[in-house]
Amino acid sequence: LLMGLDGIIERWEGAIILTAFVLYLLYLFIDAKNKADLTNIETKGEDGNNEAQGSECLLKSVLFALGGLALIIFGSEFSVESATRIAKIAGLSERFIGLTIVALGTSLPELFTSVSAAMKKNADIAIGNIVGSNIFNILFIVGLSSIITPVVFETGFVIDTLVAIVAGIMLFAFSIRGKKLKRWGGVAMLVSYAMYFVYILI
Repeated sequence: LLMGLDGIIERWEGAIILTAFVLYLLYLFIDAKNKADLTNIETKGEDGNNEAQGSECLLKSVLFALGGLALIIFGSEFSVESATRIAKIAGLSERFIGLTIVALGTSLPELFTSVSAAMKKNADIAIGNIVGSNIFNILFIVGLSSIITPVVFETGFVIDTLVAIVAGIMLFAFSIRGKKLKRWGGVAMLVSYAMYFVYILI
């Protein structure tokens, strides 16, 4: 937001954003490694049969994950392309298309992943993939794009970025107590999005 107030995100600003992304990845790697070391210590001493079964299960899970991801990506691409054509025929602005239709299409993987993970009680995945996706998009996508070519930051995006910040604060506030996002919190966030949708439509 601060870098875009002058109307453009320059290459040197993109380099700062991308550096922040690298540091974030480094933090995640160190954190995951520490947790993996603790898990290995706790499970040390198990027989080789369990290790063999674990390796086979891992390979199967990786293949299913890659296949599912590919299907979601292709499905999202078709959805975005078709919806964008409809929106252009209807005379809607590119900003509206980007903030709603394209955003929805590119968020379909997170939607299905979160619903599936929540139903299976995998809280880390349900919330983590949403937060992680937004961090990745802001730090990596915006950072790399602005390094390749300076990215224009229109004045209208100031409000949109503030809304995104508020959404992050709402998610934190609704889930900090009890470490769970309850239905009323989900309803409040959906109502907030509906209000935002009406704002950009008008």
